Amino acid sequence: MVNIKLLKGNALELLKKIEDKSVNLIFADPPYNLSGENYLTCKSGKIAVCDKGLWDQIENIYEFNSKWVQECVRVLKDDGTIWISGTLHNHPSIGVILKKLNLWVINDIIWFKNNAPPLMQKNRFVPSTELIWVASKTKKYYFNYEIAKKLNNGKQMRNLWEIPAERHKTPHPTEKPEKLLERIILIGSKEEDTVLDPFMGSGTTGVVAKRYNRNFIGIEIDDNYFEIAEKRIASVRTEGILLKLLEKIEVGNNIQLQFQSGLTTK
Repeated sequence: MVNIKLLKGNALELLKKIEDKSVNLIFADPPYNLSGENYLTCKSGKIAVCDKGLWDQIENIYEFNSKWVQECVRVLKDDGTIWISGTLHNHPSIGVILKKLNLWVINDIIWFKNNAPPLMQKNRFVPSTELIWVASKTKKYYFNYEIAKKLNNGKQMRNLWEIPAERHKTPHPTEKPEKLLERIILIGSKEEDTVLDPFMGSGTTGVVAKRYNRNFIGIEIDDNYFEIAEKRIASVRTEGILLKLLEKIEVGNNIQLQFQSGLTTK
């Protein structure tokens, strides 16, 4: 049985209580620092001040990122990987920090949302991507190449991931699709490995980790989102889920190969 450990509070403090080199994979979707009077968004077709919550208002984003990334590196195993999601608002500072900590930057994944909502403004391009840094402490890190190929119809997986944005399952404003976390967790960890999410939000990482038989540590500062995550993760069924997924992928790949074969014989 998997071990699920959910911690409520400040990630900077709670990360210090986790053992050195005890985590196999870290997925972090940190605050992008987009909330405040100087940041605007669109609500119900009208321009409004962006206010995701106090957790998204940080005075010094570079200092904040430096502290939590250093703690994550400390708890990460030597063959583990850290995946950090972001946008242009915080992604550059994360990249600089990873290099300063002498981490091996494996990839920068571009998550392309082909159904991103249109903009009201007419002075810039429609934001349709998020970026994910993938890094490790050494060049000897775990990476399931075969699973990646299966998830990509039998072909090498590229660093451009086209995964549509989904209607949120919870009120959390930055909830990630489970399909995105499925890729990351299945490629970057093994069954019974430990997955850490220091900014758990509504618990998507924990849901996927538990579903695929991974241990999980989640940290969340917001009381409401913590409660939502706790209930979501508790309701997850695990029996045979991974086997069913792989069987589904295998069937899909075979159909694709047969279709391609049919095209080449005509």
